[in-house]
Amino acid sequence: MDPADRYAAFVTAHSKAIIAVVLIATLLVASGAGSVDSELTIANFESDSTEAEKYDQLRSDFATEGENTTVVQVVVRDENALSKDSLLEGLTLQRAIADDGDVNATLRDRQPMVGLSNVVATAAIREAEAGNGTPNGSAGAANGSAPPPLEAQIAQLESMSESEVEATVERVLAPESAAAGAVDPYSLLPTDYEPGATTTDGRVLYVFQDTSGASGDDLPADVADAQLEIRELSASTLTSGESFVFGSAVVDAESTQATGESFAIISPIALLIIVLALGIAYRDVFDIGLGLAGIALVLAWMAGFMGWAGIGVTQILIAVPFLLIGLSIDYALHVVMRYREASADDPEATPRTAMRRGLAGVVVAIGAATFTTAVGFLSNVVSPLASIREFGIVSAVGIVSAFLVFGLLLPALKLELDGGLERLGLSRRRPAFGRGGVASRILSVGAEIADRGPAVVIAIALVLSAAGGAAATDIDTSIEQTDFLPRDSPAWMDSLPGSLQPSDYQLREQALYLNDRFAQSRDQSRAELLIEGPVTDPDTLERVAAGRDRAANASSAQTLANGRLQATGPLETIESVAADNETVAAVVDDADTDGDGVPDENLAAVYDAVYAADPSAAAETIHRTDGEYRSLRLSIGLSGGANTATITEEMRAVATTIEGDSGLTVTATGQPIVEELVQKGLLETLVQGFAITFAVILAFLTATFWARYRTLSLGAVVIAPVLFAQAWLFGTMYLAGIPFTSETAIIAAIGIGIGVDYAIHVGERFLEEERARGDPIASLRRTVRGTGGALLASAVTTAAGFGVLVFALVPSLRRFGFVTSVAIAYAFLASIVVLPSLLAVWARYTDYDGTDDAATDDLADTTG
Repeated sequence: MDPADRYAAFVTAHSKAIIAVVLIATLLVASGAGSVDSELTIANFESDSTEAEKYDQLRSDFATEGENTTVVQVVVRDENALSKDSLLEGLTLQRAIADDGDVNATLRDRQPMVGLSNVVATAAIREAEAGNGTPNGSAGAANGSAPPPLEAQIAQLESMSESEVEATVERVLAPESAAAGAVDPYSLLPTDYEPGATTTDGRVLYVFQDTSGASGDDLPADVADAQLEIRELSASTLTSGESFVFGSAVVDAESTQATGESFAIISPIALLIIVLALGIAYRDVFDIGLGLAGIALVLAWMAGFMGWAGIGVTQILIAVPFLLIGLSIDYALHVVMRYREASADDPEATPRTAMRRGLAGVVVAIGAATFTTAVGFLSNVVSPLASIREFGIVSAVGIVSAFLVFGLLLPALKLELDGGLERLGLSRRRPAFGRGGVASRILSVGAEIADRGPAVVIAIALVLSAAGGAAATDIDTSIEQTDFLPRDSPAWMDSLPGSLQPSDYQLREQALYLNDRFAQSRDQSRAELLIEGPVTDPDTLERVAAGRDRAANASSAQTLANGRLQATGPLETIESVAADNETVAAVVDDADTDGDGVPDENLAAVYDAVYAADPSAAAETIHRTDGEYRSLRLSIGLSGGANTATITEEMRAVATTIEGDSGLTVTATGQPIVEELVQKGLLETLVQGFAITFAVILAFLTATFWARYRTLSLGAVVIAPVLFAQAWLFGTMYLAGIPFTSETAIIAAIGIGIGVDYAIHVGERFLEEERARGDPIASLRRTVRGTGGALLASAVTTAAGFGVLVFALVPSLRRFGFVTSVAIAYAFLASIVVLPSLLAVWARYTDYDGTDDAATDDLADTTG
């Protein structure tokens, strides 16, 4: 009796004890589920790159104004967003925000709100104070002073006529005007605004909140609540035109709501599809119930382990339950169908005997699939990224628990349940799915092709795989942040009952509008260049100017409506301080020997003068320690629609321009660049994980098939369709325009796990049948009708169930549903259509007929 027979005999002989032990173990493990942090978080990917290190250094060395703050953008879209009424509404909103105690408590101390209304009102007040009504006067001298109180700004605008407001707007927005004060008004206007015009269709108000109490990347709860309250205040105050509020908490709230509404609509549909498909396959309500109960137990093991291990729910870990549901459905179908086959093959056999034979025939395949997929996912523990390590560990534990439930508990439960039902007079004899009818004819196609023209199938599979592999090299790997934002519901959802109709989501359109029309001030929209070394060398600032000019021509850099690059650096600091301080202006003029406005000698004296006049402004772009100047910071605003790959490439070119052949070391960094490098590192890790997975699977299958059937070459044959299916998947992603990111790479891992499972079932069943019959084609026919029936039911159930996610409101869920269902479909086709042809050719060229002599010949062929 081989190990599979002994295992099956043990399970069937001790079914009651096994049920008790496994259920008690499940209760113990699942008790940890209550400790799981179920609040969904973004997976935290940390990078150990030089750019990440320099970004941390930059934030530590330079005292930036936006440090420990988050910004909320209130966008006004009006026929004329510069009219008196529209500007006055902007100030009224600011007063409502300031009067709300909960919101006001979250605002930063200095200038918490900045909008064009403030710029215009402040300029009017300064001009009135100067008494001459000109754009110059004392306005320029007031650049660095605090703005007037909000009530004074409101009173000033209310006292002015429409024509007076328009005249002030014209002066403030005139090119090179000094009337605007410390705030650049062009940063508050659309980038396509015509300089000097007194009308425009949009403007933005920035509301800055203090996040100094934040832990990690999450906003404090009071800050998040305040952002949602600002949205309500904006809706009730800004009534003359359209407006919207954009901030981190608003994005999180709408994304969470859209995800919940998506699952509320789709989950019942998916569950109905799964139950209907299982109903067709099982044609037995008790077997369906056992299968669904088993899935619940597997998920309980997963959740319990996460609780005991202290692993919280992240976006990446959401994929694990889908993998486990797919494997659970497959395992359950194989166990039940092999049991039914054994009963049909020997009508005189008792249920316990039939279960022993059926389980012995399938447990090796289930065990091999469990081992290979679990070890493959467990290979991710070598990743330097904690979230990927957690993904691998949780997946592996869940896969092993699926074997315990469906390879151990389910057979025992079914024996006891069937025995009890038969004692009640209910017959438990059911035909195996795929052994007759339409399903049998469909499944037989693979075996018939393998008999008549296997080379054609293999050739087509190879060509498609080569095309898919070639396409994979051109798959986009960049990330567009707007691709993760919820979209408005399709028209067909309007016909749903009122309680199920989703909300209207304009978040993505609003983000695109912001990115296309306005310069952004978020960390995600800035590149940072850290300039280290001899920063007092005479040509340093000339090099910085050259780098700034190069950045101005970069497609990812943001240019304001007046044509200026949105940049903050030592040159901007020196220019700004010199405009308010005659002493600094004189030092700068003396240091500019060629008259181009850029100091080119005595830079230490220039830096000293700037620090003496305005140390806080100097500290933002010029770093010194113990009186010695160490580094400079150049911050470049980025176009909201630029992808991280382009940003990284172009900003590195800017760094090279500044560095040249000098002694300087210039590093292009910033949040977008660090994210790009993390993304690349993550993809490299996942690709390496794929390679390790396939290597482990190949080694294990080779060892298993040698131990059981004395063949060394079949492992490579069985795993080949899994590689084919992955190549087809990448080709499909390329054609569908789906980028290969960490998200889709992890989804593809599900395809590998299920694909390996399918291929092992077919390969193991074929060898078992071939050992009994010695006829490859007859063995293939029985394999595809028997094991193939379980695979067909499993593939249709899981692919259709998850495929309905393409109707979700959240793009990431849509991609998940599409890629998962396509991966499962390709895994099934590869195992049922391509693998039989590969097995037929393999059997022909190795002369394998299931006997020991054939196996010995195969060993000689493979080693000699």
